[in-house]
This record gives sequence, structure tokens and C-alpha cells, in this order.
Amino acid sequence: MNVLMKRVLLSVLCLIFTLELSFGLLAQDRSPSSPAENGKSKQIDRNLATVLPVDKTLWYDIRLLELEGKGWSDTTHLYDRLPGRAKGVVRDPVWELAQNSAGLCVRFETDAREISARWTLRSDHLALEHMPATGVSGLDLYVRGHGKWHWLAVGRPSQFPTNQKTLVQGVSEGLQEYLLYLPLYNGVESVQIGISPEAMLAKPPTRTGGIKPICFYGTSITQGGCASRPGMAYTAILGRMLDQPAINLGFSGNGPMDLEMATFLTELDPAIYVLDCLPNMSATMVTERAEAFVKILRRARPETPIVLIENITYQNAEFVSARGDSYTAKNAALRDSYKRLTESGIKNLHYVRGDDLLGHDGDATVDGTHPTDLGFLRMAEALQPMLSGILK
Repeated sequence: MNVLMKRVLLSVLCLIFTLELSFGLLAQDRSPSSPAENGKSKQIDRNLATVLPVDKTLWYDIRLLELEGKGWSDTTHLYDRLPGRAKGVVRDPVWELAQNSAGLCVRFETDAREISARWTLRSDHLALEHMPATGVSGLDLYVRGHGKWHWLAVGRPSQFPTNQKTLVQGVSEGLQEYLLYLPLYNGVESVQIGISPEAMLAKPPTRTGGIKPICFYGTSITQGGCASRPGMAYTAILGRMLDQPAINLGFSGNGPMDLEMATFLTELDPAIYVLDCLPNMSATMVTERAEAFVKILRRARPETPIVLIENITYQNAEFVSARGDSYTAKNAALRDSYKRLTESGIKNLHYVRGDDLLGHDGDATVDGTHPTDLGFLRMAEALQPMLSGILK
């Protein structure tokens, strides 16, 4: 064998050794609780799952994943939306509504062909008179495809306290990223994701690079009344549109710019504060509270953008004059407050008129006030350009 042949053979052997070493390392990366191939996702150890006697499904508690949409870590209950120390400080109805899981969600990755869910509710009120159980107490599953979130399945609650449902079957082969929303008007004690034993579950990369959540504070509309599914609240739609975490601090009937809530909001460090409170306020309350609320936020967060949203146009206001007079007066009071705030030197304050939030055909609400899915989509589409511009 000549020298040239020896050199070629040696090069080939070195290449084979390098490939074997590389594949060996990749195989180690796929072991439970190790980062996945991209070095960012993390596979959940199968030993952390539970198995019920009835089948071989592996049930993973979502506590093993990263909960998004939560503003505080020091909560009495994991799925509360306000810290435990808020009890007795905020009004009682606000504290009770903070136990609803509106806006909370988890992202996960799996190659499972079938995905199930088990969730235990905190209240036996599965539905409202004007809002279905799927929105009040259900789960909502999205999958990322072609760079965007796409709806995939809904968990329909049928009983209290625990529901177990197959969300989707026959999913295309391969690893997919999912987003699971929790109930809007109910709370949860626990939530589990069920997959087959041969499938894997992974925790996706934490959102990094300075990505902060958008903080929404407001009323029943902010909380998600009356979306048919948790993912159809306008806050959730905007979160998907902008691919941005969203904190939902909507409190049904109880978002009137309470100043103690402004103080709690200053503890957060969001990308934007969005204040959508007028449906729970009178014109007098707007005049009394709006400026004080904004000033509390601005003193604590000098640079954080603040967005003020006018009252929606009540859908029957054209024919019921009292309804038109109500929102017109509140919006006028908010415009006056905005003018005084900007003239006093408050910077990075943005204003959204309510005229076009729901459209003009009268078909965007359940009852003239609370949006349907159509109404929430229109609201998100109206707000997205401004929020996107601020984020950039």
C-alpha cells in the first residue's frame, strides 16, 4: 500500500470515528431530562409521569412545563392571577376572580400522534348563561405550523370536578410545538397532558432575548367574556399574533381602575401596559381615577409604554340612546384625561379609540357588550398594528 492510499484510509477512519462520536452525543442528548438536539428544549423524564390502572397512557403534570401568563410567583395557589398578599388589599370580588385561570397557558413539544388531557376544576359552574362551558371551563390546544399558531382541539368539560378527554388523534408524525390555554372563567386544581408511552414530551426553550409579556388590565371583556374557547379571548389572540406572552388581568365587572391594582401592576415589568377598563366605569370615575392610575404606573415604570383603550361602541347604541350616551360620556372623559396627562409631560402614552374595535354591523357581541369570537378577533386586529409598532 503506497503512502497516498494510507493517507486516504486514515482520513476515512478519522471521519468515521468523528461521525460515531457525534451520533453518540446526539443519542445522549435524547435521554430523559437532557436538552434536545437544539440544545434548548428539554425532554421531560418519563419517570415523572403517572400511569393510571386503566391504560398505559403517561400523564404529565403541566407543572413540569413553564407556565406563561402569570405575573407573580408568590401566589396562594399555583394558578391564581394575583399574589397571596393581595387578599384583603384588593376588593373581595377581584380576589375571587383572580382564582380564575384566564390567560394562563403552557407550551410543550411532543411527537405523540394522540394527545389527551385531564383537568380538575375549582368551581362546579361549568358555563354561564351567555358563555359556553368550553370557554368558561375548557382547555384549548394550538399547534405551531409554518411559523404561526393554528387551532387544533378543544377540551370540552362535561362534569365537576375532573374531566378526562382525548383532545386530538391522528396527528402527523414528527415533533410539534403546542400551546394549551387554561379556562377563562373557572380555576383549575391540576392539569395533566396524556400521551402514549413511546412518545416524548419536552419543555420548549424559555422565551429569551428580552421578550417581556404584555400586561392587560380590565373588565370581563379583557378576561374573555364571552369567547367560545380560551384561545379566542382578544388577549390570547394578540399573544399569538405577536408571538408574545400575555398576562390577563381582566376581572369580570371589577376592572374600574382601582388604585390598589395600579400599585400591584407596578411590581410587574411588562413590555406594555394595556388598560381596558371603561366598560366597568362611569364618566365620573374615569375623571377621578384615570390620571392617578397612569401616574402610579409611570412613577414606578418611567419607560414602559401605556395604552389607554376607549369603551367599545355598544352594538345597539344606535337605537337605544341611553347606551350611546353612556359610552360617549366615558370616552370623552378618557380623552380629556389623556390630554391632561400628555400636557403634564407623561411620555410613551398611547390612545385607542373605541369606534372601530367591534366593527359596525352589530354582529360582534353576545348581548351588545360582550364580544363573540368574531368580536374578539376584530378587537385583536384593531389593536395589533399599534402594539406591534410599540414593540418594535
